[in-house]
Amino acid sequence: MPELPEMETLRRDIDREVGGKRIKTVDVPGRTAVSRMPKKQLIERLDGVKISSADRRGLLLALKLDSGELLVIDLRAGGRLRKTTPREAVEKGTQIVISFTQGGQLRMIDPDDGLSVWVATPGELLEQEPVLTRLGLDPVVDPISWTTFGHMLLARAQPIKAFLTDATAVVGIGPVYSDEIMWQAGLRHDRESHLLTSQEMRRLYRAVVETLHDGAKHRGTTLADGRYHDLAGKPGGYQTLLQVYDRAGKACNRCRGTITKVRYHKSQLFMCPDCQV
Repeated sequence: MPELPEMETLRRDIDREVGGKRIKTVDVPGRTAVSRMPKKQLIERLDGVKISSADRRGLLLALKLDSGELLVIDLRAGGRLRKTTPREAVEKGTQIVISFTQGGQLRMIDPDDGLSVWVATPGELLEQEPVLTRLGLDPVVDPISWTTFGHMLLARAQPIKAFLTDATAVVGIGPVYSDEIMWQAGLRHDRESHLLTSQEMRRLYRAVVETLHDGAKHRGTTLADGRYHDLAGKPGGYQTLLQVYDRAGKACNRCRGTITKVRYHKSQLFMCPDCQV
C-alpha cells in the first residue's frame, strides 16, 4: 500500500500537472470505484468545474474544486493514477477517466477493485472519514521540534513499531518506512517509546523526518510487485536506497551484520539485530 512519500509525490504531480485545469467530461467505465454515491451524481458534480489544487489528508488525495467541494481519491492497496493523452490506449482496470478542456486526461486505474473515488464538501469528508479528525503528525508538511516529538513518545508508551504505524501518532508510515526509520535510528521495534533516552528520542525524530523527506525526494518506493508508479507511469527511486526492508540475509551497510526477517504480529519486519538495540 502506498505510504506517505508515494502519496505526497502523487499530490505534487497532480498539483503541477492538473491544477488549474477545467473538467470537460467524466467517464466511469469501471464498476467499483464509485460506490459512495451514484455515478450520475459524481459526473454531475464534476461537470465543468476546475481543479484548483491538490491537497492530501493523511493518505487520501483531496483535489480542491472551484465549486468549493473536494474530489476525494482513496488509492488503497492497488489504485494508480495516470496523466495521459486521449490517444493512449485505455489500460485494463481503468475505473474513471477525467478529460480536461485544455487537453489531456487523468485516469484512475485499479484492476483489483480497491480504489474509491467520491465528491464531498470538506465538512462531509470529516463526517465520512472521522479518523481524519484524529490524525497525528504529518512530517512532510508539519515541522515540529524534537522536544515536541519526544513528548509524544513519552505520552504514547507503546513499542516503537506500533508508534510509527499509528496514524493518530504519525501519518502515513507503513511497513517499508517504519523498518527503514528504525534502522536509521539504530533502535529495535519492540523498544517502548516512553523508555527511550533523550539521545534515542532525538535519533528517532531525525530518522522520521529525514527518511520520509528522502522518500518523497526520490519519488517514492516501487517494490517488486510493481504496484506504485508516479503520475507519468514511472517507478519511484527510493527502493535503491532501502537498508533493511526486504533485504533478509544480506549484509547490513552499517555494521556488516546480517539483515533478519522477524515475525511481528500477523506480518513481519526487517532489521539488523547487531546494530539495532
